Amino acid sequence: MSVYTQVATVKFADPFDETSDAESLRAAMKGLGTNEAEIINILANRTSNQRQIIKEYYTQTLERNLIDDLKSELGGHFEDIMVTLMSPTELYLAQVLHKALQKKQDNVIIEILCTRDKTSIAKIKSAYAEEHGTDLMDDLNNLEHESAKFKVFLLALASEDRREDEEDLSIAQQLSQKLVAAGEAVEDELMEMVAQFNQPMMRLTFQEYSCCQEHDFQNVIEEKMPEEIKGVMKIVYETVCSPPTFFAKELNSAVAGTGTDDPKLIRIVMSRCEIDMGNIKEEYEKLYETSLADAIKGDTSGDYKRALLALIEC
Repeated sequence: MSVYTQVATVKFADPFDETSDAESLRAAMKGLGTNEAEIINILANRTSNQRQIIKEYYTQTLERNLIDDLKSELGGHFEDIMVTLMSPTELYLAQVLHKALQKKQDNVIIEILCTRDKTSIAKIKSAYAEEHGTDLMDDLNNLEHESAKFKVFLLALASEDRREDEEDLSIAQQLSQKLVAAGEAVEDELMEMVAQFNQPMMRLTFQEYSCCQEHDFQNVIEEKMPEEIKGVMKIVYETVCSPPTFFAKELNSAVAGTGTDDPKLIRIVMSRCEIDMGNIKEEYEKLYETSLADAIKGDTSGDYKRALLALIEC
């Protein structure tokens, strides 16, 4: 549950020349054949903001739609991931949230709302309204769920009220004591805290809880929380304690066994490559004694595989 320095695998390309990148992309898709390697080399090695600049130049100067060209030239999951890369991160997450709400995928909703800061949440809400013509808060409020508490929790997470204070040991100690005193109502106390405090503060709170109780808070989730909320609270706890460990486990679930959960694989690689994919790779190897790259190589193929590998490599 230690503090970690985030290591991204996709970083700002410097020097950066949107003119050269846009013209190279056009050349890669013009005429007979497609230079997939060049497309990967450019788009997988630029940040989301840089890709938006390239897309704008492509439209304004070359008078073409880059996403339309990618869709015309590519196919399958390779097309999926390259087109996804051309969406601003918050717009992409807004689209994922919309689908997750329609399909009642609680784990995906919690994954996004718990792991983004209040600035990112605000951008996601704005993109959601622009893309879908509805308000995210309204859609969360209209969600049919067996647990009324869960819906209230989602609304609190999306409300942008989370404090961004620095870690404060005295506050963490007070919060941990509140969790101890909550008894059978501990899930209410936890949901209120997670909606109010940022991840570093909650991480410190769980550390203090473990110190004074001589067991992890995960034991409380297992023993005291109702079944309809237990799975969600496990995700909350894991994303707070160690986002890299949580996402390493999620990536393994996407590639383990028969078949591949491609939407999950793309979602995690896309959403974490500019944040902490380097840390996730490290945790993956610790947990599974194989590299994430090897796991991806064993479960995907072709240009789709090459694009994923480019995004997770430093």
